[in-house]
Amino acid sequence: MQGLARFITQHNKGLIGLFILMTALLAWFIQDFRIDASAETLLVKNNKLYIESQVINQRFSPQEFVLVAYQPKKRELFSTATFEVLDELSKKLGAIDRVESLTNILTVPLLSKVGSLDSKLDPDDWTWQKQRYEAQDMRKVFSHHPLYTDLLVNEKMDATAIQVVFKADKELTKITDQITDLQKKVLSDELTDEDQQKIDELRRQADPLEQKLGKKRQQEIAQIYQIIEPYQADANIYLGGAHVLGFQLIDIIQNDLVLFGSAIGLVICLLLFLIFRQLRWVFIPIICCAVSVVWTIGLFGLLDLRTTVISSNFVALQLILTLAIVIHLLVEYRQIAQDNPQDSQIDLVQKTFIHKLSPCFYAGLTTCVGFGSLLFSGIQPVVSFGWMMMVAMVISILVSLILFPAIVSLLARKDKSLGHKLSNKLIASLQSLSLKRSNGIFVVSAVVLVVSVLGLFKLNVENSFINYFASSTRVFKELSFIDQQFGGSTQLDVIYDIPPQQRKDGLVLSAQSIQSLQKVQFIMRQFEAMGNVTSVVNFTELAKIINDGKPLTEYELTVIYRLIDKSLTEKLLGSYFAPEHNQLRISSRIKDTTEGLNRAEFMQTLKSDIEGVSVVEHSFTLGNLFVLYQDILQRLFSSQILTMGIVYVALFVVLLGIFRSFKIAVIAIIPNILSTLVVLGTMGWFHIPLDLMTITIAAIAMGIAVDDTIHFVHRFTEEATTLSSSEAVKATYSTIGYALLYTSFIITLGFSLLSFSDFVPSVMFGLLTGLAMLVALLTDLTLLPALLGRFCQSKTGIEQVTDA
Repeated sequence: MQGLARFITQHNKGLIGLFILMTALLAWFIQDFRIDASAETLLVKNNKLYIESQVINQRFSPQEFVLVAYQPKKRELFSTATFEVLDELSKKLGAIDRVESLTNILTVPLLSKVGSLDSKLDPDDWTWQKQRYEAQDMRKVFSHHPLYTDLLVNEKMDATAIQVVFKADKELTKITDQITDLQKKVLSDELTDEDQQKIDELRRQADPLEQKLGKKRQQEIAQIYQIIEPYQADANIYLGGAHVLGFQLIDIIQNDLVLFGSAIGLVICLLLFLIFRQLRWVFIPIICCAVSVVWTIGLFGLLDLRTTVISSNFVALQLILTLAIVIHLLVEYRQIAQDNPQDSQIDLVQKTFIHKLSPCFYAGLTTCVGFGSLLFSGIQPVVSFGWMMMVAMVISILVSLILFPAIVSLLARKDKSLGHKLSNKLIASLQSLSLKRSNGIFVVSAVVLVVSVLGLFKLNVENSFINYFASSTRVFKELSFIDQQFGGSTQLDVIYDIPPQQRKDGLVLSAQSIQSLQKVQFIMRQFEAMGNVTSVVNFTELAKIINDGKPLTEYELTVIYRLIDKSLTEKLLGSYFAPEHNQLRISSRIKDTTEGLNRAEFMQTLKSDIEGVSVVEHSFTLGNLFVLYQDILQRLFSSQILTMGIVYVALFVVLLGIFRSFKIAVIAIIPNILSTLVVLGTMGWFHIPLDLMTITIAAIAMGIAVDDTIHFVHRFTEEATTLSSSEAVKATYSTIGYALLYTSFIITLGFSLLSFSDFVPSVMFGLLTGLAMLVALLTDLTLLPALLGRFCQSKTGIEQVTDA
């Protein structure tokens, strides 16, 4: 260690030059760093549910679209003036390069005005654009329409929607179809190594196409916002769709990074100056933090590691981790300078490095173990977050332990008095409390533990993208309006495998098959959270209207199906009927804004009710995004329990290896367990659900807490070799205590600014991270020294412990 310390101080200018060069090089690759906020990044792509959904999407070919909801402010929806505006707006939207078609109340065929269905029917002849129907006729047609209500017109009849349908990328579709065809084997067998290699190769081919398409989508949505802007004065216009959500997520994450990143940086600078009262101790920590973040983001850009919604806070976490290391180095340097007034600046830097190398390395190692537990979740975005944080932690250690001493060794020694009256009093009070009131601390800790465990039983798993945004934001208003007025947000499909007894020669569909669908749709519509529900049944209801109120027989339905042009049947029924596979699809959407919606209970009840009317067991299958999100949430909840157990065991083993004492390892793990349980218990008591954003908070809390613990215990064991346990605790407080206090104070105040964000996950991250910091501070400055003082009572005992 001495040799390394001398190397850093002797070659400080060269090392700083190397850091500048590396920072400039990696900064270049920041432009390649990607934020991928699409819904697909949150899904588990190697499980059967996902593959089944991909097969269904391939089979029924649902189109990619953006929904533009239009609600006039003053005029009637069904009026000539509104129709003209809608027509004009539609033409502008249709001019976007990739738009394939537009579906709205002006372009859809009004088949209820057709006298009869026959083979010569051209649906385009029965649109408003061709016939220019009167406004009142249009109102009458769309009132309680079996197909278009909740899809193109809301029930109140005061808002309509334009469905902007985009062309699929043929090359990308071909590749994804090949991937799906290979993955189908998982449903009945296992993939061979050759199959997996083909899939990996196809994914490599698809990746640049997906990136290009993702950029195109972002541009298209921005273009749509520009197109609708002039119409906002006369109407409320809202955008909806999965890709609109992704656009909004990226936009708000990027804005938060700039706005709150700057605000947090300024607050941290101010607090560093108020605490350490020297500009050098402001600039050096900020330089170390900035270099760490630039290296990490640049490396991720170089390696094409993309952040998702789950890992979007990694920059803030790295700032916390880097700042914590630098403050420990800074406080140690100032303490050594005060104790050794005769030493030169080089001597002080070398002693600081030697004293802090081991605890900083150990703290980094245990923090990596905490985040490494996420690798066992089995959920790709969570696994990626674990890898990203471990890489970030390694970079933070490397930068802090080399760049800090290199810069400081170039500066002249400048002594300042240590501490403030307030911090001195607080440290003295905590020290006295831990040594003289240890029994009280144990009792309070036990009560907190019990309360926290009880809170764990109140934890629930929920996820609503709409609730990710503050109610005052534009995106919340857009998503909630479309969710409430246009049949829900999250897609849920019910696939019906027509049983052999319902298949009749010569018939396209039997009456029994239609009746089975009718029963299921009736059940689905009984749920308050159920939005739009569409299937072949809706078309039979429309046919009934056309047929003077008389339902078609199964034979009439077959004749019409075969008489009508194939392109028309594909256009009308292709998304709901796959005759070659004997499957029918009920397409529905769930209203995410439904108050008190328990998604797991909803799913279970719906499955049970549908099975109750099934002719053949398991003939109905639920799929699409709603099912996939529920699956990942349940996996996240299970993985949370698994990873907590793994991380506790792994940390104990690491602590045992570091301190070579079973007793010290047990004592050190207790505050960390308590910290994570307090954070999770608080979430339970305050009804904060575990969702895609908060699921990683336990690993974050552990990563923060264990860092403080390592520094405290490491210094305690050093002091205990020459001092009694109580004196060793006092000596540890006088150095490490201040570092913990300053770090927690700066980070908690800085990140509390996130509570002003419009992005609810950022608010939760700021508040829960602040809570984790405060709990870690309290446990490490009260419970931990109390345990060390009580169970390692004599100097001899400590020597035996550390030498064990």
